[in-house]
Amino acid sequence: MAKFTFNLPDIGEGIAEAEIVAWHVKVGDRIEEDGQLADMMTDKATVEMESPVTGKVVEVAGEVGDVVAIGGMLAVIEVEGEVPDDVIEENEAAEEASQNAPAPKDDAVEKRIEVENPDPSDQEDAAEAAPKDAEPAPSPTPAPAPAPSSSDSKVLASPAVRKRAKDLGIDLGQVKSQEDGRVRHADLDAFISYSGGYAGAGKARSDEQIKVIGLRKRIAENMAAAKRNIPHFTYVEETDVTALEETRAQLNADRGDRPKLTMLPLLIAAICKTLPDFPMINARYDDEAKVVTRHGSVHLGMATMTDNGLMVPVIRDAQGMNLWQLAREIGRLAGAARDGTAKSSELSGSTLTITSLGPLGGVATTPVINRPEVAIIGPNRIIERPMFVTGSDGQERIEKRKLMNISISCDHRVVDGYDAAAFVQELKKKLEAPATILAG
Repeated sequence: MAKFTFNLPDIGEGIAEAEIVAWHVKVGDRIEEDGQLADMMTDKATVEMESPVTGKVVEVAGEVGDVVAIGGMLAVIEVEGEVPDDVIEENEAAEEASQNAPAPKDDAVEKRIEVENPDPSDQEDAAEAAPKDAEPAPSPTPAPAPAPSSSDSKVLASPAVRKRAKDLGIDLGQVKSQEDGRVRHADLDAFISYSGGYAGAGKARSDEQIKVIGLRKRIAENMAAAKRNIPHFTYVEETDVTALEETRAQLNADRGDRPKLTMLPLLIAAICKTLPDFPMINARYDDEAKVVTRHGSVHLGMATMTDNGLMVPVIRDAQGMNLWQLAREIGRLAGAARDGTAKSSELSGSTLTITSLGPLGGVATTPVINRPEVAIIGPNRIIERPMFVTGSDGQERIEKRKLMNISISCDHRVVDGYDAAAFVQELKKKLEAPATILAG
């Protein structure tokens, strides 16, 4: 028997460490060569780590949520026979790469410390991003089962009825039986209806402690860093999208086998046509070098909610796509983000981000900038309201119109308030005159 120490290999250019987000084995388990060992999360993606050997797991690097440096020990595996030379060479290369890696810069270390141990004065900003790590239990604390009351224990009922009553917080002694004294599901239904659907009056859920790990932890760190380092300002303008919605309906009626258009492709097309006159909006700011890069191409980040948290897949060269191409790419990227198949290259490199909550969008939003970008655009919910409209005869009349507020948050170090307002006003003109969006 020999013990093989599997070091975390280099899993991406410039990546110095990765977080353990899932173990597929535990100490004592047998693992086959190429078997799934653990899932590791970097700043860009989650990577599945596979065992290079077959054997028994005798040691692992830590618990879910712990961070392992590139080249550091991930697992120790007891193997029979000798480990292949190529596996040993790869393992040694990983260890050597970690030893030769430059130490993190002081300000990078300071920023990490600030994120993990924020100053009390920053609590309000950090709270907007996500809850911070505590010293939680490794799993949610289950709610203690309520002890049956004396009246409950004397009631005749099947185990299924008793379990349902306990889950609902109902004292069976309070439930009236309709027949032979035995409480049945129908009796529970009647009791719930009589009590107005609130069966568990006076019973509160127990507290839970949930460890913030993986993507949720990364989101919390990034959002807290963005709010801490970027002086945000938000500008909101109302836009009449009645004509735009009519145009969208007409395009969808004749779409054939092309994807159905939502409002998002039209918004993106309008944004791309507006940006050339406002290059400081489509930019990234390097805090350290104090350099702003104004991008010619629009690589549009699209904030997407997934079961694992917020992800931002990127529509590359959005300015070169027509409405149908945008609709198809939006659907493809959103699907890949939600099912976990999005590539690292599809989740990085955005130059501007759009974030929309669709029908939940509210009246106005103040979105947080996706650092190192300098702006983020947030379309809000479309609502119908009466408005004064001037007709071709010059007379004013009241009409029902579809209105949508557009929010933009900007980095005030790079974007002036006037420029942000001018950009949104120009975007508003295009959205209210859809022919300008469709023109070549």
